[in-house]
Amino acid sequence: MNLVKSTGTFGFYTIISRLLGYLRDVLIAIFLGTSFLADVFFVAFRIPNTFRRLFAEGTFNAAFIPSYTSELVKKKTGSQKFANEIFNLLFLGLLFLVLIIEIFMPVFVGLIAPGFVDNSEKIQLAVNLTRITMPFLVFVSLSSFFAAILNSHNKFAAASAAPIILNIVLIGILFFGKFLNDELVYYLSYGVSIAGLLQLVFLYQFAKKFYSINLKFNFKIDNKVKFFFKKLLPSIFSSGVTQINILVGTIIASFQTSAVSYLYYADRIYQINLAIAGIAIGVVVLPQLSKHVFLKKKNKILLLQNKALELSMFLSLPAAVALIVGSEQIISALFGYGSFDELSVTNSANALYYFGLGLPAFALIKVFSTFFFANQDTKTPFYISLFSVILNILISVYFFREIGFIIIPIATTISSWFNAIILFVYLKNKNLFYFNELFFAKLIKILLASILMGIFFNYLILFFQNKLIYEYNFKSFYLILSAFLSLIFYLSFSLFIKAFKYGDIKLKY
Repeated sequence: MNLVKSTGTFGFYTIISRLLGYLRDVLIAIFLGTSFLADVFFVAFRIPNTFRRLFAEGTFNAAFIPSYTSELVKKKTGSQKFANEIFNLLFLGLLFLVLIIEIFMPVFVGLIAPGFVDNSEKIQLAVNLTRITMPFLVFVSLSSFFAAILNSHNKFAAASAAPIILNIVLIGILFFGKFLNDELVYYLSYGVSIAGLLQLVFLYQFAKKFYSINLKFNFKIDNKVKFFFKKLLPSIFSSGVTQINILVGTIIASFQTSAVSYLYYADRIYQINLAIAGIAIGVVVLPQLSKHVFLKKKNKILLLQNKALELSMFLSLPAAVALIVGSEQIISALFGYGSFDELSVTNSANALYYFGLGLPAFALIKVFSTFFFANQDTKTPFYISLFSVILNILISVYFFREIGFIIIPIATTISSWFNAIILFVYLKNKNLFYFNELFFAKLIKILLASILMGIFFNYLILFFQNKLIYEYNFKSFYLILSAFLSLIFYLSFSLFIKAFKYGDIKLKY
């Protein structure tokens, strides 16, 4: 496996998906802004979308791939039997879960958005919309099963391209937003579930080369299947801790008008980089690392771990610097149109600034967790993540009344750095990871290149300041130009000081 090329493939389709997601969110910002309807739709969309991120961005992979890869190394028939038993149980479990949530939806939405409870119109609309979007959970979770099959065979393109379908469907609906008025949120909710079904069908067309569905309800649960589900629950929590922290933030933010929307738009920006710097690397590394762990190839394990960590820092550190330096200009240029007023820009930008401080930690959590998962250990990251979420809740609740919604990204960043540091300490103590002799030299070079890129990006923001003001209609062009020139500067300087070598693209692990 070629780490850089595989990450590039996964990252390419993920970037297309996130760019389409940005276009989707610009259209939502134009038609809904940070209004009453926006808050309600974001809650209805956040619930199944959080599950999508939990399952699609590492959780299911973390539990499934190490076990499935082990079976593949032994024999193909064993892997087919194991995969089929998991699929059948997953299918039945998801149907039961969604049915229960649909029945008790008012209670469920009340727990997720307690700030809506005192407003009968708001809570009723949120219940109606979430009932429509909830089937997406079944479709996207089963899609993640097929994506894990493909990833186990080092086929990353289809799995990373599948989320594009959701954005295309929602963008198609939003183009008619002017004619749909207040009914737009209902059409968007139906679009979410329809897109989930299309995504499932799309992925199965590729996965059926390696796996065929064989629905059976008289199956036996053997020790391998029990072991998988024993790993699944901890991995849901540990791999998806960033998403859980965001969901916690949504619950607390629901008590402040428009705060859910401010956090949503800020979240959309930093998630673009996290998709590559953390999620893509974690997904790409896991199958090969699991194989090396099973075959006890220590040198290859060490090399792959260090390269994965190095690549993660190479991608996340400059992005974090850019978000910190230009948070207000980024939000204004990308979302500051129509109903998205200057107050919305300021508040979302403040949230983005603090999320930017936490971006490297978010990426490190994904990479460090992958090192545990490859060793079939999901419990250690689970316990660390549990403490991290408790810390996040305590900080958010304690300071929320005093400083409002802005405590949520601050708390998320503090708890994420705590999580990343403790994960690293445990990896070292369990002898699951060592730095090689080249890592720190590379890290210093990456830090230098990132800081200089930040200075250059800040210079461009000041140079184009009259073109980046809220009222200027073509501000997005100047932001994209500044970001592109800064990227060229970063890559050129990195190659010059050998923070990144062209030869790394050809290396196989």
